[in-house]
Amino acid sequence: MEPKTSFLLEVVSDTICPWCYVGKRRLETALAAIGDDISFELRWRPFELNPDMPREGVNRKSYRSAKFGSWEASLELDAQVKAAGASDGLDFHHERMEKTPNTLASHVLIDLAGETGVQSAVVEALFRAYFVDGEDVGDPTVLAAIGAKAGLDQTAVERTLADEARHAAVKAEARAFSRSGVSGVPTVLLNRFSLFTGAQRPEVIERALRKAAAHEDVIASGRSLARA
Repeated sequence: MEPKTSFLLEVVSDTICPWCYVGKRRLETALAAIGDDISFELRWRPFELNPDMPREGVNRKSYRSAKFGSWEASLELDAQVKAAGASDGLDFHHERMEKTPNTLASHVLIDLAGETGVQSAVVEALFRAYFVDGEDVGDPTVLAAIGAKAGLDQTAVERTLADEARHAAVKAEARAFSRSGVSGVPTVLLNRFSLFTGAQRPEVIERALRKAAAHEDVIASGRSLARA
């Protein structure tokens, strides 16, 4: 029997993007439906929705009122997200969120987690910490606790979170995705070929992954599947 081809499946996302949380759950549903038919190596990649956010973050109500024109408009958007999340088993608690954090340090933690195979667990914990528990995922103390729960070495976590060179490298990676054309998240890539953006329905994700895997030569060449 020939060895099964393994595809690199990358999700470009931000840890305070609610649709990225919804998209993660829907991707998991799609991957479960695919099962052993196709082999994927899942990796999470950084994106900053607010790249100029102060490191300490800002008051969420003030920030979103200014961004969306009013606090009422922000609440309407939160309600839409909550309804969408509920259909996928997610329980958003926007009322617990006091701050819109700078997410760079959380991406540094995810990057570290990728070295020990616990990336998805850390991403899940970050989403839950922010969207369910209302924690500040820009706070090194919060991040250290998340890392510890995922089984990461505490000394390594603390050293990494304090490493400005590591922060600069992760920020550069996020900028590279932005320069390459990623403007919305989540964006899903297969072998660095952009498949789709947004929290697509599980059946749509499953269909896209199966089609892409069936056109492995197209993925490798970088040609659009629409022309396959």
